[in-house]
Amino acid sequence: MAEFQVDHTTRSVEHSIPHTSHRLTKLNGTQYHFLYSEPKTGLRLGTAILIHGFQDISFGWRFQIPALVEQQLRVVAIDCIGYGGTDAPSVPPDSIRNYTFKQAADDIKELVGQLGEDTVILGGHDWGGLIVARVAEYHPQIVAAIFSAGTPYLPVEPRWLEFSEYVEKYPTFKYQGYFGGSEFEKIFKTDEDIRQFMIAGFYGKGPNGELPFSTERPLFENWPILKRSEVISEDELEYYTQEYARHGMHAPLNWYRNRCQNFEDERALLPPKPINVPYLFIQSLKDPFLPPSMSQGMEDHLPQLRRREVETGHFSLILDPQGINKHVSEWLQEAVLPIMRTARR
Repeated sequence: MAEFQVDHTTRSVEHSIPHTSHRLTKLNGTQYHFLYSEPKTGLRLGTAILIHGFQDISFGWRFQIPALVEQQLRVVAIDCIGYGGTDAPSVPPDSIRNYTFKQAADDIKELVGQLGEDTVILGGHDWGGLIVARVAEYHPQIVAAIFSAGTPYLPVEPRWLEFSEYVEKYPTFKYQGYFGGSEFEKIFKTDEDIRQFMIAGFYGKGPNGELPFSTERPLFENWPILKRSEVISEDELEYYTQEYARHGMHAPLNWYRNRCQNFEDERALLPPKPINVPYLFIQSLKDPFLPPSMSQGMEDHLPQLRRREVETGHFSLILDPQGINKHVSEWLQEAVLPIMRTARR
């Protein structure tokens, strides 16, 4: 197993995830930051790698890391490329391919090798929920099991979809046109602009219930009057703001500009093969962006699919951490860990 560098970067908030440290490593030439935690006693049954989405970072898994360690798992929660303490190539001059699912899958494969594991459990949320599925398709030999909070499995597209066709198929993704456009990132000129975006994204509301987003576009006209919700604390808000301010918004928004490159890469995955590992999907019943209807037909691709639900909006990891942890822990105990215990003998 590789010796990982300890990240001694000073952060404004040293959060209280028990027995967790900040680490750094190079994956295919890119420096990644990740949170690292492992059981202090007893047999380690395996490793879980956790992959976040937008507008998140590895810290988004703060309530799940201790619960997974209690299951005798080592846990690695990465900052994806473009976020937090991980490198953030600018496009241009660098290629948008740095931000593709294929590159993420290749980097995770490299990480698995550095961890000294043959296979790992993958957990994903938002973009991370799509990435974990693509890792299993590009590199099935390294995946023991998958869980996804909120993000359904979306199969590889057999033909290119123009954005209008894409939105016709996935109407709640219309907002992605704004996030991927060149004008949206220009509004973030200062750290305070990023802070206001974090307030908006984490359920900030105006004095009369004014909302920050619709599924079609950001409701910019409401942003100046939004107040922080109780979903995150003031310290956590500051932490997110600082981590996004490292690179600005350009790099995270590149994940909304990669459709063409993802399509080109994923032609190699056609015709799609089933992902035949234990697969837990936890539907967020009140998520306007990833509604239950989007998960129809997952059984056709995932023979070992188990479905569970939480009564939350999009950021289920922090809205109902007890519910998420309960579903994941039960699934691990029933469908995953018995196999891993046998393999470790």
